[in-house]
Parts: sequence; C-alpha cells; structure tokens
Amino acid sequence: MAKKNTPEASQEIPASLEANSKIDAIKQLIFGENIQAYDSEFETLKEDIRKKKEALESLIDEVREELLKNIDNLGTDINIRITELESSIEDKMDNLDDRKLDRKVLGDLLMKLGEKISQ
Repeated sequence: MAKKNTPEASQEIPASLEANSKIDAIKQLIFGENIQAYDSEFETLKEDIRKKKEALESLIDEVREELLKNIDNLGTDINIRITELESSIEDKMDNLDDRKLDRKVLGDLLMKLGEKISQ
C-alpha cells in the first residue's frame, strides 16, 4: 500500500523524532556520562542471552532427535516382542490342540481296553 502524503502523516515523523530527542535528553540527564557504559553492558547482556538461547535451542534439537530415535527403537523392540509373543501363543495353542487330541485318542483306547477286559 502506498502512503498518502497528508499533513497528518508528515507531522507524525517530526513528532516521533521530537519524542526520541526528548527521551535521549532525559536519558542524558538521568544517566549522564554513564549511559555509554550502560549501553555497552546492555549490549553485552543481549549478546550473552542470544548465545545462551542458541545453545539451548541446539541442546533442545539434540534432545528432540535423541528422543525420536529412542521412540523409534522402542517401537521396533515392541513390535519384535509382540511378534515373538504371537508366535509363542500360536505354538502353545498348537500344543494344546495336540494334547486334546491325544486325550481323545487315550480315552478311546481306554474304552477299548475296558471292553476287552469285560469280555
């Protein structure tokens, strides 16, 4: 959007400059010659905060990657264990079916044996 050159718009710019110069004058009155030292300390603190923020973001990224890797490994381990459990259950079900079949055969044999004894 293009700004219109209105008298109000042109008055805002000098007003903001005037406000900034007043703020600078107040700073100078309050802080005097120490303002440069304060500015320097603030800049040092800002830089230190920026570096620590970057270090924390890097650490967060590393932890995120490690967590995702561990979650993936855990998912793989769980899938392997579930597969092993399914296989074990199928083997036990097959054994159970065999035992039931053997009991039926044993029962039939015992009945035949009982009939032979009673004859």
